[in-house]
Amino acid sequence: MRGSGKVELHTGTLPPLPWRGGVLFRCYLLPLLLLFLIAYMGSCSGDSSYNGILQDDPPSDFCLKGWERGSENRTCLSDFRGKVVLLFFGYTRCPDVCPRTLETLSRALNLISQEHRNKIRVLFVSLDPERDTPEYVQRYASFFGREFLGLTGNSQEIREVSKNYKVFYRRVRTGSGGGYLVDHTASLYLISPGQDFMLVYPVVRQRPALISADIERFFQGGDRYE
Repeated sequence: MRGSGKVELHTGTLPPLPWRGGVLFRCYLLPLLLLFLIAYMGSCSGDSSYNGILQDDPPSDFCLKGWERGSENRTCLSDFRGKVVLLFFGYTRCPDVCPRTLETLSRALNLISQEHRNKIRVLFVSLDPERDTPEYVQRYASFFGREFLGLTGNSQEIREVSKNYKVFYRRVRTGSGGGYLVDHTASLYLISPGQDFMLVYPVVRQRPALISADIERFFQGGDRYE
């Protein structure tokens, strides 16, 4: 997500960062990011049998706007308890990282048996609520598969959800015409059917075979829910 021009910050987001190869980076922020990483990894389990990074803390529930059968609805993470949930944050006008990640998820699901695919949902949460309406983000998400659901909300709701999942984002103006891009962290989350823990995949671990293997482990009873 590359852009130049003025930067418009959102409350609770990181200071302006250039986008390089799908990773937000600025040298003077390394100490801050290191402290963040230490805090983030503090909730990790030492279990290395998963390909994703195991988080012991349960994922935070949230409710946002979705679109189904021609009308807006309220969709919550807890609605999918009992299913495997893949969660990703982005926006529909994202030029590179978002479509690439969603395509990776589509390829991962193609490695799963049809029986198990019926028990999987992919939630794509828009970080651009001003432009991504519930209908628009759903149309975009469904392009990658029938398991994909697009969600959005108002600015405060999106800010709160992204904060809970340690997703940082900022808007970058691209010209005088009011256009902008949204730079954001690109972690992917795999939430257990019991929604009592999750796996986190940084960009370097976002490979279809790795993700699908962890999903199959969930269905084989490899997680820690009843």
